[in-house]
Amino acid sequence: MRLLLRLKAIKNASYDMMYYHKAQGWIYDLLRDTPYSILHDKGGYKFFCFSNIYPIGDFKEKDVRNFLISSPDSVLIKTLKEKLEPGRTVNIGELSFMIEESRVLKVKLRNNLWLVTATPIIVRIPKRSYPTYGIESEKPYVFWQPKYPFEAFIKQLEENIFKKYNEFYKSKVEEFPIFEQFIFKKSTVNHVVVNGREQRFFGSIWEFNFNGLKYTLGRWKLLEFAVDCGFGERNTFGFGFVNVIR
Repeated sequence: MRLLLRLKAIKNASYDMMYYHKAQGWIYDLLRDTPYSILHDKGGYKFFCFSNIYPIGDFKEKDVRNFLISSPDSVLIKTLKEKLEPGRTVNIGELSFMIEESRVLKVKLRNNLWLVTATPIIVRIPKRSYPTYGIESEKPYVFWQPKYPFEAFIKQLEENIFKKYNEFYKSKVEEFPIFEQFIFKKSTVNHVVVNGREQRFFGSIWEFNFNGLKYTLGRWKLLEFAVDCGFGERNTFGFGFVNVIR
């Protein structure tokens, strides 16, 4: 499920390419004094993601932009909507907006599906997997980059989806191949403030295509969950946000 916000800029401002932690903090602030107030300190996955403020570009007063928050937890989305009704002022770092519209959306997956990542997917390869992929490093993990095998990216991405799915539903679904056709578009490097320190996250932009999805209902359900939860790691910073093109 998704919450679409249409935001009108209150003042001129530069587009902040490091706003990820500010948007995350804003969402946590909204959840104070709700049953989700513990989410900030919860270990493990948080099960929400968010888009860029789009279209991307500097803001002029009265410009209208869009912002999406997604989660497989419908109650979480409805809780946020109650806090974000039209007319409310939104402050994300130095950016200030007035909410023009607040609307809940249900994403529907088609039989022949085309997904595009709107924000970079972050995937890390753990040290135990280095021998499998011929990786030489002393670090406990490396971010996937095109210099590493593509199979490493898909393996870690699928493993991440199953871990999140099983934790969310308290299930024990065993892993099976999810992805059919995938197209690497470009690499990215983002600077993100985590616990007061600036860190570099190496990510990548992709397209994914699926055919005959209705004949594999288990995969369909997993993808519905993953599209709402976000692909890969660091979803609560807005990474791995996915758009359904068709």
